[in-house]
Amino acid sequence: MTTLVKTPKGLHGEVLVPGDKSISHRVIMLGALSEGETKINHFLFSDDCLSTVNAFRDLGVKIDIIDEHVIVHGVGFNGLEAPKHELQMGNSGTTTRLIMGILSGQNFSSELIGDDSLSKRPMNRVSEPLATMGAEVITTDGHLPAIVNGKQLHSTNYQMKVASAQVKSALIFAALQANEPSIIREKLPTRNHTETMLNAFGGKIVTSEDQLTITVNPQPRLKGIDLTVPGDISSAAFFIAAGLLVPNSQIRLQRVGINETRTGILDVVKRMGGNIQLENINRDGEPLADLVVTSSQLTATDISAEKIPAMIDELPIIALLCARAAGTSTISGAEELRVKETDRIAAITEEFKKLGIDITEKSDGFVINGSQDWHVESSQLNSHGDHRIGMTLAVADLLVDTHLELAGKESVSISYPDFFDDLARLI
Repeated sequence: MTTLVKTPKGLHGEVLVPGDKSISHRVIMLGALSEGETKINHFLFSDDCLSTVNAFRDLGVKIDIIDEHVIVHGVGFNGLEAPKHELQMGNSGTTTRLIMGILSGQNFSSELIGDDSLSKRPMNRVSEPLATMGAEVITTDGHLPAIVNGKQLHSTNYQMKVASAQVKSALIFAALQANEPSIIREKLPTRNHTETMLNAFGGKIVTSEDQLTITVNPQPRLKGIDLTVPGDISSAAFFIAAGLLVPNSQIRLQRVGINETRTGILDVVKRMGGNIQLENINRDGEPLADLVVTSSQLTATDISAEKIPAMIDELPIIALLCARAAGTSTISGAEELRVKETDRIAAITEEFKKLGIDITEKSDGFVINGSQDWHVESSQLNSHGDHRIGMTLAVADLLVDTHLELAGKESVSISYPDFFDDLARLI
C-alpha cells in the first residue's frame, strides 16, 4: 500500500505535462518507416511508449536517446528486418494494434506477446478488418499471443464496426502498403493523429469534410521530420480536475495539445460551468495552448455515445467531476471502457463506492449523483493496475479528509511516470 499525497489548501503553480502518448507512439513508427532522421523533442518516456521503441529496435531500426531527445534513423517500408525473437508489447494496446497493420504488409512473420493485462484485450477488432486486405493475423482466441504473417496486401473499402483510432490507424498503416488506394469509413470521428502526422511525413491521406471517410494513397515515400510532441491532454485532464475541484486553486498547464479530436474534456468542463482559459495558442502543426484552470462550482451533465471518442481516455476523471457536481450526470455509449487496461466501468464503480460516491454501473457507462459530501466507506483504494484509475483516485484523495491508501500506484508509469511528483509540487 502507498499513501496518497494530501493537501489542506488550494493547488497553485505550473505543470508541463508529459508528451502526448498517442503522438509519441506514432512518431516512432512513422520515423522508422521514413527515409532519413526523425528528431523528437518532449517524447513521452513511459512504459507503453518504450514498448514501441523497443519493438522497432527489434525490427532493425536504430533509435538513439540522447539527453531526453529521441532520434529515429528511418529505414523505409522495405527496410524493416525480421525479429530474432517475439516482439514484446508490454501493456501497450496502441503498440500492438498499430504494429499489426505495419507488419501485415512486410515479407516476414512476427510473433507479438504482451503482459497478462494486454493478453486479455480483444485483438480480433484489428485482425478481422485487416483480413479484408489479405492480411494474415493469427490470434489466440482473439487475443495475444498473435502471429502476423506478412503478405502483399490489396486495397480495401471498409466500414468500421467500432469507433477506434487504434483500429483505424492499423488499417491506414496496412493500406499504405497496398496495391491501390483504400477507403476507410468511420462510425464516429476519432483522434486523427495518424492522418495528420502521415501527411507531415509526406503521405497522402485525404479526409472528408465530415471527418468520417479517409482515403489512403499507397506507397508514399516518407521523409523524416523534426517534431516537438505537445503535452498530452489525457494527462493534463487529471490536473484540470484537481484545479477545478480543490477550492482556492489556480493551475497553469503548459503547451497542452488541443487537437479538436481530443478536446472533449474541455467541452464537458465548459458545459459543467468550469473555469478554464486557453492562452498562448499555437496552431503550427498539432495545435497546443496553455490551459489556466481555476476552482469552480460544477453542475451535472449528460454525455452520450457520439461524444465519447473525443474523451474516451478522460472518462475516469470526468466521472470524478460528475461525482462532485450538483445534480445527476449520465455517461452512456462508453462500452469501450470495458476493454481497456481493466474493465474501467466496473473498476470506477467499485472504487467510487468506497469513497461514498452515489454511482450506478450501466453496461455502457454510469449514472452519478453528485455531492460535495462524501462519506468514505473504505480507505483502501486500488488502481486495478490501470494508470488512469490510479491517477483519478489520487485526485479524489485531495477532496476528502480521511487518510487514504492506494494499491498499485506504480501503474501510473504506463503514461505518466512523474505524476505524483508533479502533483506534490502544486501543494
